[in-house]
Amino acid sequence: MSAVTTVLAKLRLILDSIRFEHTIFALPFAYLGMVLAAEGLPTFGQFLWITIAMASARTLAMSANRIIDRHIDAQNARTAARHIPTGRIKLWEMNAVVVVSLASLFVAAAMLNPLALALAPVAAVVVMGYSYTKRFTWTSHFVLGCADGIAPAGGWIAVTGSLSWEPVLMAFAVATWIGGFDILYACQDHGFDVENGLHSIPQRFGISAAMKWSSAMHILTVISLLALGPWLGLGFPYYIGWALASALLVYEHRLVSPMDLSRLNMAFFNVNGYIAVIVFVFSFASVYV
Repeated sequence: MSAVTTVLAKLRLILDSIRFEHTIFALPFAYLGMVLAAEGLPTFGQFLWITIAMASARTLAMSANRIIDRHIDAQNARTAARHIPTGRIKLWEMNAVVVVSLASLFVAAAMLNPLALALAPVAAVVVMGYSYTKRFTWTSHFVLGCADGIAPAGGWIAVTGSLSWEPVLMAFAVATWIGGFDILYACQDHGFDVENGLHSIPQRFGISAAMKWSSAMHILTVISLLALGPWLGLGFPYYIGWALASALLVYEHRLVSPMDLSRLNMAFFNVNGYIAVIVFVFSFASVYV
């Protein structure tokens, strides 16, 4: 096997480990903040550096998570086959990914504007620090939501060089969406968390109550997205997208129940991706109506 083939094989393993394809969950919301701030298309340079910044931030978050949680992952039957616990990726290799993604985030922020650069360290601390929170608080889901909520606010700041209340509302909508689903996702580790002293809403309140928490969070998501339309004067396509996204959130909750979590991955990997893309596409269309 040639050196190039070896490097490419390792790169594929790393991308698989950090689920790079799931960048689709956050990237459309970064683009949402971008197009609403620009009231249309931004410059090509802004689009390029926003894309690099958001992909770098998510890669940083996931690679740091794999390092921080490697010992927990090794003990959990659901995650024991991950790449670091099984030795397919060495610790130093994932540390290198952290360094490269962190550097890429700072470079992209610097190429955008001074405020983006000033806030880049804050974003880095939030996306990396999330992984520690489940060790001491059941509010870890909200921290993850805030980490993903950076995406639309970051897109807005990248274009305008300033922060206002509109992107704060967008960030809140994304934070409640992601946080609400993370509560559902944590239900599958309820038993493991209880046995190992890890904190989550399912561990603290039980699976049935956790699903009610998740529903409440997603109701806030729907209300926030609805309020964004008239605030920004968005056209009718936005409300079509809002209705579709809201319907998918309802469908997502119908896929799971306290007694049946078998379709949880379908909700996560499929439905959430559709929601992110739908909200962006219909918001973008509304700008031109």
